[in-house]
Parts: sequence; structure tokens; C-alpha cells
Amino acid sequence: MQQKKTTQEEYQKCVNAVVDYVNLHLGEEIDLKSLAAISHFSPFYFHRIMKAFLGEPIGTFIVRTRTEAAARLLRYSDLPIADIAYRIGYSSSSSLSKVFKQFYGISPLEYRNNKNFVIMKPAIIRPELELQREIREIPARNVIYIRLFGDYKLNDYCGTWMRLFQFIQEQKLPMGEVMPYCIYHDDPKVTPTERLRTDVCMVMPEAVSPKGDVGSKQIPAGRYAIFLYKGSYEHLQAVYDTIYGKYLPEMECTLRDEPSAERYMNDPSTTAPEELLTEIYIPVE
Repeated sequence: MQQKKTTQEEYQKCVNAVVDYVNLHLGEEIDLKSLAAISHFSPFYFHRIMKAFLGEPIGTFIVRTRTEAAARLLRYSDLPIADIAYRIGYSSSSSLSKVFKQFYGISPLEYRNNKNFVIMKPAIIRPELELQREIREIPARNVIYIRLFGDYKLNDYCGTWMRLFQFIQEQKLPMGEVMPYCIYHDDPKVTPTERLRTDVCMVMPEAVSPKGDVGSKQIPAGRYAIFLYKGSYEHLQAVYDTIYGKYLPEMECTLRDEPSAERYMNDPSTTAPEELLTEIYIPVE
């Protein structure tokens, strides 16, 4: 029974490595043979295992990830469509347009001119919302993480965080930061709920070798727009809508093609919802 669990965890570690590579190289040619080598699965098993873990073929996953990245850039930036196509791995705007229309039934230009089209859930802008904000250069950070799939509101963050603590103790590692850091890879406005990906992370003082379902990676140094929100987690979607729809345009920020993240400053089990503090990290250029 233990061997079966270990095998499952090892498979998940290999799948995580492939997904992380895809996320970091959307603007480049992604060769499936190279991905198979990264996964350490044989070419015969690679596609079967990736489909079993991702719920879709790896090729579909890559195309969907690129298309969702295009939808985010069309919504949240003023980049020309040709530039967006190039940044996510397409040689021309016509190539992007063909795929985008297959996924969403609308062209990128039509979508840019109609951002409330049905692929997007309506934005909730709260102009009265006051957020502390700053632009900050963040150094590279080593993290360990466990990847979760599904509705951001329903994930077991506390249980997953405790698993990271247990991993630290079992491996006799130095303790990392006590404030959880979660990376949200997908925009719930354009990605189906069951496909949403969250990395529950602990920032570590040094690099750590991955083991089982506990992954390890370095978040590169970069510039972030950082917002401090005080209030219940249940209103975070409106907070994000307000950041993207009001604050970032006012700050004249250009987004980088990297996922946003949150750091939780106090314990929800001992803190009233209205007193919860959340730092929101938006990668900017």
C-alpha cells in the first residue's frame, strides 16, 4: 500500500515539472519529446500519464494554457494582438485568432472590444475599496510547494500547509517562512473551475530537493505591484477585479506573463474574517 502511494507521489512530481516548464516557456516552441525527457517517463507512457493527471492530453493543455494567457492579456493590457501572439508562442496574430476562435467562438479583436463576453464572468469593481499599494523589487526565492486543482474557494489550504510543515519535520529541514504563500496559475474568469491550479508554498532559506508530491522550485527575482487587503477571503474576487480594473491602470503598470500570488499575514482559525490581512502580488514590468 505504501509503495502505491509513493508511486503516485513520484508521478505527481514529474507531472509538476512538466507543467512548470510549460508555464515558463509559453513564448517558445514546446517540443513534446523534450517534455517527455523532462518528465522522465518513457515516450510510450508520457502521453497516457499526463492525460491521467491533467484530465486532458498534454497538447490540449499547452494550447489551452496559451489561449487563456492571451485572454488575460487582451483583458488586462493594451498590447497589440500581434505582440500577444508572439509572447505566447504564435508566429502571427492570424494563428492566435484561429485558435482563440476555436476555444471561445469569438476573435481576439472582437473579445478585446467586448470584454464582458461570456468567456468572462462579470467584473465586480469596488471603487470605494482602499488598498495599501506599492511597487517593489522582490529577490529570487526558493520554495517548496504542493499543487492543488479545483475551485480556489474550496481548496484545503490549511491541511495542505500542515503537510508542508510535516515534510519539513520529516526531512529535518530548516524552517521556512511561517506565512503561507500561494501562487494562483489561472484566472477563474477564463479557466474552467476544475482546471484551476494553486501552488501552496513555503518560502525556504535554501534550495530543497523535491520528494513525492512536495515540489521545489525557485521563483525568479522580479518587480511586483503589491496590495494589502484587509477583510474576508470571500471578497477576494472583487478585490482582484478592482486591482485589475482600477488600480493597475491608475499606476500605469504593464503585466508580466507570470502568475499572481497571495501571502496570508494572519491565521484565519484565530482571526475574525474582517481582520484578515492578505498581501496580493501582481508581477509587473
